Amino acid sequence: MVFAFLARVHHEILLFAAVGLAIGGIDDFIIDMVFLCRSLWRRLIVYSRHPRMTTATLPASPQPGRIAIFIPAWQEADVIGPMLRNALAQWGNHDYRIFVGVYPNDRATWDAVASLAAGEERVILCVNERHGPTTKADCLNAAWRTMLSEEERIGMRFKAIALHDAEDVVHRDEIRLFDVMIDRFQLIQLPVLPLTGRGGWWARTIANHYGDEFAESHGKALTVREAMGASMPSAGVACAFERTMLERLVNPANGGPFDPVSLTEDYEVGLRIGNMGGRGVFIRMRDSDGRLVATREYFPDSLKDAVKQKARWIVGISLAGWDRMGWQGGPAEWWMRMRDRAAALSAFILFTAYLALLLWGVLLVGSLFSAFPVPRPTPTVEALLWIDFAFMTWRMAMRALFSGMTYGWAFGLAAIPRTFIANIIAMMAARRAIFLYLQSLIGRPLTWDKTRHRFPDLESPA
Repeated sequence: MVFAFLARVHHEILLFAAVGLAIGGIDDFIIDMVFLCRSLWRRLIVYSRHPRMTTATLPASPQPGRIAIFIPAWQEADVIGPMLRNALAQWGNHDYRIFVGVYPNDRATWDAVASLAAGEERVILCVNERHGPTTKADCLNAAWRTMLSEEERIGMRFKAIALHDAEDVVHRDEIRLFDVMIDRFQLIQLPVLPLTGRGGWWARTIANHYGDEFAESHGKALTVREAMGASMPSAGVACAFERTMLERLVNPANGGPFDPVSLTEDYEVGLRIGNMGGRGVFIRMRDSDGRLVATREYFPDSLKDAVKQKARWIVGISLAGWDRMGWQGGPAEWWMRMRDRAAALSAFILFTAYLALLLWGVLLVGSLFSAFPVPRPTPTVEALLWIDFAFMTWRMAMRALFSGMTYGWAFGLAAIPRTFIANIIAMMAARRAIFLYLQSLIGRPLTWDKTRHRFPDLESPA
């Protein structure tokens, strides 16, 4: 009776997982086909007639302006100094100002920024009126208010506002690219490339799974999103907003254009700009040396920090974003928003798939010690399992392909076994996100869920 009950439970769970994986596989496969068709068309038609643009051949803006860079910083004393010094060295004499938001109860970060800003007019300290941690959006609003004061002081408006994090390794041509492209678009997003992991095998695996995901997302998914005319979500770093458009999002109650109760304010700003008719663009352009103009940074290399970070993304985009942003736009926009918000459901489907595999193992072992045979799946379930296997094989190949093109083929092949680790992190993050979201519904405010950051030693050959 026990085995019969387990067999019945296994069948129901397996059916649910097989259907869910098949739907997700079809969705991803359509994205892949759109990307491949678009890439083929651009290679055969567009680039056969026109050479690819690089920052070396990019014409200057006919209306150049000053760019404001916002950097929110909470407990970033270890990385903010090296990051700012590298940014100043990379961007050189371009017209920009860096606004760093700090908190009065984070004296170490305050002092690190103040010591550098004392002799550097391009770095401006922005002290939040509230004690931290609040939210990243609240810290960005403090930078916005300081920027308004700076505009009043110098009698000049900034042309665009760019966002960066305290651990970012910036590209030298970023400011110039923003200055040119903001003439045509209200949101510019450049690629983000996680730096490869350092340390032991486990730390490298955790860090490198971010490389797999961003190589595919910022190498394929965002280009498809742009091609379909859907709104362009901001990644929160390596992005710029047109000054006037961002001002339209200002809510006096918030003290700026970013919603302080949101954990993914960058993502929401991108969608709100699209709702207001603004144009967003994802730009993959190479410099004169053939390197991609992108922001590079270390991502978490511990399981705890990876789960915390991804849980914050799931809360802001998949859970809270559902009721905060709604379903505006047309079919392409609805499809992209559904993909954004499927993270929690996808993690649950993955969990049921692993649970079905575990139950099958229990039934297999049980059949060795009893007369109860291992039940075979029904023809429908068996057909779904073969479809899922085909989609899984395709999915693994695509991830290995994009990771390999970005980081090298050894890294790309290793992306296949890293998928298992990525699935475990996704399931753990979804569980944490659901609890955080439920707590927010009963009145507990969402705050900055801090993860540790590192900045690379740019002087070393590695």
